[in-house]
Amino acid sequence: MGKNIAKNYTSVLNTLKCSIKEARNRSLLNVNTQMLQLYWQIGAVILAQRKNEGWGAKVVARLAIDLKREFPDMNGLSQRNLVYMQTFAAAYPHFSITQVPLAQMGKISKKSKNAIAQVPLAQLPWYHHITLLDKVKQIDARIFYIQKSIENGWSRNVLVHQIESKLHLRQGKTINNFKSTIPAAQNDLINETFKSPYLLDFLSLGEKLREVDLEKAMLNNVKKLVLEMGKGFAFVGNQYHIKVGETDRVLDLLFYNFHLYRFVVVEIKIGEFLPEYAGKLNFYINAVDELVKGKGDKATIGLLLCRAPDHTCVKFALHGIKSPIGVSDYKLMEELPKEFKAEFPSVQQIEEGLATEVKAPLSKRKKIKVKKLVRKRLNSRK
Repeated sequence: MGKNIAKNYTSVLNTLKCSIKEARNRSLLNVNTQMLQLYWQIGAVILAQRKNEGWGAKVVARLAIDLKREFPDMNGLSQRNLVYMQTFAAAYPHFSITQVPLAQMGKISKKSKNAIAQVPLAQLPWYHHITLLDKVKQIDARIFYIQKSIENGWSRNVLVHQIESKLHLRQGKTINNFKSTIPAAQNDLINETFKSPYLLDFLSLGEKLREVDLEKAMLNNVKKLVLEMGKGFAFVGNQYHIKVGETDRVLDLLFYNFHLYRFVVVEIKIGEFLPEYAGKLNFYINAVDELVKGKGDKATIGLLLCRAPDHTCVKFALHGIKSPIGVSDYKLMEELPKEFKAEFPSVQQIEEGLATEVKAPLSKRKKIKVKKLVRKRLNSRK
């Protein structure tokens, strides 16, 4: 480091030492808030020094060593974490302990680069923030995951899962008749409760898939199924029997949502949407309302899972139906699980091998047949 930088560095180091000592002596009641405020302050100082004094990676590395020497019992002062603090400060330039309530988040302008500053950042642990900074680059999407993490109490692993499944692009995308069947005050909440497509990527089934097979596979993974269903869902039962008149009717899946105070009937179809499915689901909803729903429960909702529902066809089928119904697509596992990928060559690798083997002598032609069989097997998984 140059002399000027070295002189300035000592002053900055001493200032940060005082800041850390003051932060550690504050009340332990708001540990997370104080820690995030401290991390933001450290990051903002480093950003300013980078801009004004030309600090680089070597200076930050030295800073990490000196701070750790001064506070040996304090975690989070590694060089890598100091870099994250810079990113944190840059992402939220107006971070403050005083922030607007979560309920006001809907009023935030999506066009404002400073809108993220109004999100209750201090309610999330540091490693949640690291995950968001690493994996979510768009401000609007980051706001969405911050809000949902706080609402649902997501662990870091659940947050990662929801980000990787692109929940922000799926939520509220079901085709439905909620506007005409649910009071306006509840419409937005219920619409956001459902999504499309539902990612059943914990299921891997063959081409001769039957609805009963899909249902059984979902039951074998009921915890993952409930997680994918979303906030407030509790599994009531599968092949749920209701006696209507003299006939025993069977529902595919029945859930209850404790935030909506409603039963949710889920019907599964392997193929594409057919208009008659809406009528059958409406019948089941009416039966649950009449025979299962309690006095404190609100009207039952129906959810039909089918492949690539046609928006216009669904709208026509739902028109005039008084029961709230949503229709969503679903996706199954499209590739081999990670633990098995190493055991199989990719289609590209096979094709490259075929290009070489096709010029090989007859003694090697049998290998080509084997590779073709492997490729056929892989394609059948898609």
